[in-house]
Amino acid sequence: MHLGALFIASHVLTSGSVRETARRFQLSPSTVSTAIHNLETELAMKLTERSSGELATLIASGRVLEGLEPIMAAIAELGQWAGHDEIDGAWASRIPVKIVTMERFLEVADQGSINRAARRLRLGQPQLSLQLANLEKFLRHRLFERQAQGSVLTEEGRRAYQIFMAISQAWNDLKSSADERYRRTVRSLRIGSIIPTGSESWVARCLGTLVSEWNVRRNNNAISLVSMTADDLREALKSGRIDVAILDSVFGLESFRHRELLQTDMVVIAPPDSTETSVADLVAGHPICMPSPRTGLGHAAMAFSCERAPNRRLRGQDITAADSLPVIVDLVANHGYVSFLGRVSAMPIADKVRIVDLDEHLPMSYHVAFNHRKAAADACDLLIATAAKIVPPPVAQNAVFT
Repeated sequence: MHLGALFIASHVLTSGSVRETARRFQLSPSTVSTAIHNLETELAMKLTERSSGELATLIASGRVLEGLEPIMAAIAELGQWAGHDEIDGAWASRIPVKIVTMERFLEVADQGSINRAARRLRLGQPQLSLQLANLEKFLRHRLFERQAQGSVLTEEGRRAYQIFMAISQAWNDLKSSADERYRRTVRSLRIGSIIPTGSESWVARCLGTLVSEWNVRRNNNAISLVSMTADDLREALKSGRIDVAILDSVFGLESFRHRELLQTDMVVIAPPDSTETSVADLVAGHPICMPSPRTGLGHAAMAFSCERAPNRRLRGQDITAADSLPVIVDLVANHGYVSFLGRVSAMPIADKVRIVDLDEHLPMSYHVAFNHRKAAADACDLLIATAAKIVPPPVAQNAVFT
């Protein structure tokens, strides 16, 4: 990691804008984006994300900014010492000095000899000498006096030592936290699921049983859980951010190992005091809210509305899309909306809503996809067994590997 990249990334986290940072320091947006990406990679954590085309900083970025403060102060001191104004961001954003180069300088200073430092660092002496010479050239100060008994810091070298030591200590503090996060991540089994309708839903009950039985067996892999839309789950599985995914669609799973978790069919959920008996009458008499097409359920509901529904309103007009099933259930139960769910998800909330069959059977299936880890395959087996207990046959059916 270069000092210049750290300076750029710190400004992005402060300003919340890649483009503003690029304009301020006369850099290309790709250079700025690379700097923040490299920092995220080094620290093994997400600091920013794109939302509606805009950059949003995450909560973790605040802690990282605090950790970067000693480094930014040291960079300002370095700028003054090298003959630059401490607020000259154009210079600071282009500092080519790597942290590893600074740490090698510190090793030479501690050992008092380039030869001894090279042996400890397992580097060639000429390579280390060249790096020190380039560092002196950039700083425009001589850092060592070469003597017969070794290399002794000059007065300028002692100042550089203080600055570089402050940077090294602050960076190592940030990295040590990242290393511990990485070790926890490697040990954990990361499971993502579609968003459950509530604590009583079959998804929530499956995950609760999985965690309970997994921990009873004292498995070495701790479980971490997250809920997303089907689109996000596929992307997270592809990128390696999760190991197992429970999805409400088989779409896009061709490149993953996956098994069918259970089968069901689509139904309409309506307000408990509604009296309409047909889908057409329900749609005509109530506002509609259903999962967005980013979910498997929403995709299936949209396909149904476009291909089968004679009512034009159900073909995309006056429909509120929401990726929160608990909100959808509340809108139906308490605010007069109608929506679509899989029967297996509607059954546990039958006391809150009316369940109305579609005019024709529309099958749905839920799947569990997983990566190459043995722990992921074990969790998959346990999820399928749990679903079979919670949802009686023929709704839950085990399937072969695909």
